[in-house]
Amino acid sequence: MGDFYELQLALDLPDSAECGLLRWHLGETPEDKEPDGDEEYPLLTGTGPAQRIGGALVGMLQRGPQGCSLLARQEVHPDDFARLRHLLKWIAARTTTVGTIGYVRFFEDHIPDVLVVESGTVRQVPLELAPGAEELLPD
Repeated sequence: MGDFYELQLALDLPDSAECGLLRWHLGETPEDKEPDGDEEYPLLTGTGPAQRIGGALVGMLQRGPQGCSLLARQEVHPDDFARLRHLLKWIAARTTTVGTIGYVRFFEDHIPDVLVVESGTVRQVPLELAPGAEELLPD
């Protein structure tokens, strides 16, 4: 199977020309290289059935009255973590979403780590199963 991870992102951004990097990572622009000049490949273009993590892969940026909303669920490999960190830091510096912006989970793990943005920085917070956590949803 490999060392793949599930990445989920759901966040809002102000509408600006800076969203070009996100559009490139979503495969919405025809350039062969990143807007900053690196000859790489987009990280958020997967669509259809996931090969390793189950479920479906999606990536979309929707415009709304307050700006843009990003939704992505992708398979990522550790070889792409440096580029992914760069993208997540870029997002954290611009997002209007405070708190949880997504999750990252090793494909064999059951519990993801949470991606949290506060004061323009992003951090990865591990979740742990609480003792007695048997209730699906609170009443």
